[in-house]
Amino acid sequence: MIRQAVIMAGGLGSRLKDKTALMPKGFIEIGGMPIVEQSVRKLFAAGIEEIIIGTGHCAEWYERLAVQYPGIRLAKNEGYAETGSMGTLACCAPLVYGDFLLLESDLLYDAIGLTVLINETHDNVLLASGATGSGDEVYLESDAAGFLVRNSKNRTAIVRLAGELVGISRVQKYALDQMVSYMNAHRSDEPKMEYETAMSAVSTQSVRIFIRKIEYFLWREIDDASHLTMAEALYPKIEEAESLRQIRREVLLNPGPATTSDSVKYAQVCADICPRETEFGEVMEWIRAELSCMAGKSGSIETVLFGGSGTAADEVMLSSCIPDTGKLLIVDNGAYGTRFAKIASVYKLNFDVFKSSGFTPLDTEAVKAKLLESAYTHFAIVYHETTTGLLNPAPELCRFCHDHGITTIVDAVSAFAAIPIDMDREGFDFMASTSNKNIQGMAGVAFVFCRKEALEPLASYPMRNYYLNLWDQYQYFKKTRQTRFTPPVQSLYALRQAIIETKCETIEKRYKRYSACWERLVKAVRKLGLTMLVPEEAQSKLITAIIDPASPKYSFEDLHELARGHGFTIYPGKLAEANTFRIANIGDIQPDEMTTFTQVLEIYMRTL
Repeated sequence: MIRQAVIMAGGLGSRLKDKTALMPKGFIEIGGMPIVEQSVRKLFAAGIEEIIIGTGHCAEWYERLAVQYPGIRLAKNEGYAETGSMGTLACCAPLVYGDFLLLESDLLYDAIGLTVLINETHDNVLLASGATGSGDEVYLESDAAGFLVRNSKNRTAIVRLAGELVGISRVQKYALDQMVSYMNAHRSDEPKMEYETAMSAVSTQSVRIFIRKIEYFLWREIDDASHLTMAEALYPKIEEAESLRQIRREVLLNPGPATTSDSVKYAQVCADICPRETEFGEVMEWIRAELSCMAGKSGSIETVLFGGSGTAADEVMLSSCIPDTGKLLIVDNGAYGTRFAKIASVYKLNFDVFKSSGFTPLDTEAVKAKLLESAYTHFAIVYHETTTGLLNPAPELCRFCHDHGITTIVDAVSAFAAIPIDMDREGFDFMASTSNKNIQGMAGVAFVFCRKEALEPLASYPMRNYYLNLWDQYQYFKKTRQTRFTPPVQSLYALRQAIIETKCETIEKRYKRYSACWERLVKAVRKLGLTMLVPEEAQSKLITAIIDPASPKYSFEDLHELARGHGFTIYPGKLAEANTFRIANIGDIQPDEMTTFTQVLEIYMRTL
């Protein structure tokens, strides 16, 4: 699996004259966005976890880009003016840990090229194209088997033409090390060595580099004004080619599964793999580690993965985290609190229920008093009650529990990855979530977050459940990097991509986007004279329960069908005491899409 990419961006770009005097040429804009930022986005969408950019000229521009995209790391070539691209690549080499994609910063290209290289069976691959007529071509020569022999800007020096160098490659760490060694051995006679020179040299010595040609590949390198003109003319073709691979847009305004990006969908389309292979174990370990960092301080949280829904994660916690001597208090103020109680009854746990309204704020003082009335050892609460969009004061109550030695169990299925959570700060000992809500992945993966101090005692607790036992799953994975039973492979690949995209956006910015969608919805609700079930100050800003219009003409089915006809899916309410429909604004949706939905809602309301 290719996890890293390196972009060489140290050059002066002097042939572009005034355009790059005060900025790197990667920041030339085509289609309203710098070409290097387009490349960064395409790399993350292709499943790259980390992008290393070798900087030099006007490095501060890349420093600002790295703030915008947390998955970027920078390596500055202090001698950029006296070295070539190989010097910049050598500065990046210490940050590279495995196979990686290597790109030049001044490229405009169709993202399909990344897919081709990632799926190549050869370890080291140069991407080549047919004739471009750019006037600054680098020609590649191959042997009879298709492996690189040499490169040259002189076409007559090439015996067996394999294509033109694009500037996107797949490289092994070993090959990179050989290239750096070659550069160091030739510093005196070729101080401004380009990376292609080093690559050709090691290809004839210790590394075999395959040339993968896409005859009609859409790309341009921008070195001078004429190249820029060509690139601007080519951009609409690239945009069209990439748009043809887009999947029909359906905006899910139901509470989950949530709308996903195309890159998350495409992450499931990959070579078949036995999940017992080391490579897939490393994928699961990466997922587990990254999720843990989203739930608390590094090293303080363990994440345990299961195949299943959010309810599976809830059942894992209740069946695994309470000893026979324990006594549990469950807050029930919605369908998911009720589900907690149902699970506890199935396992015949010793528990009580604190029943409360599903649409008015929870009386925290009453809950605290109840907790002190009896010898409760455990407390369970739903952080965000998906039934209505009510946000419970779980952090306040769980911190209170910690002060009184009570272990806490939290359903954060529709809160995690939208609302920033630090389990130590919030006092959450065990917390459940799933892959198909705010993390914006596909359904099929449940996970339980555990504070290490709370996890260890589970070793001596009774095993009430085999498949969903938390301690057994945790221990087995720690020893083997495997789940005990077959994992949902494609859903885990999608989850990996969803995590990459969450890290790019950040949880804080995601919640701002969700909130902006909510604000547009609430504005429309007021305008249309509709009523929200939960007071605004108690809402999560993630899901909104709206009371059905009083008109006898109102039909949820009719509203649902009208919305579906415009690409939106909505969901009915779940409360027995109030007739509602719910609008969720989680997932890969944008504020403008919510505005469009509110216009559809207004069209329907006029019919009443």
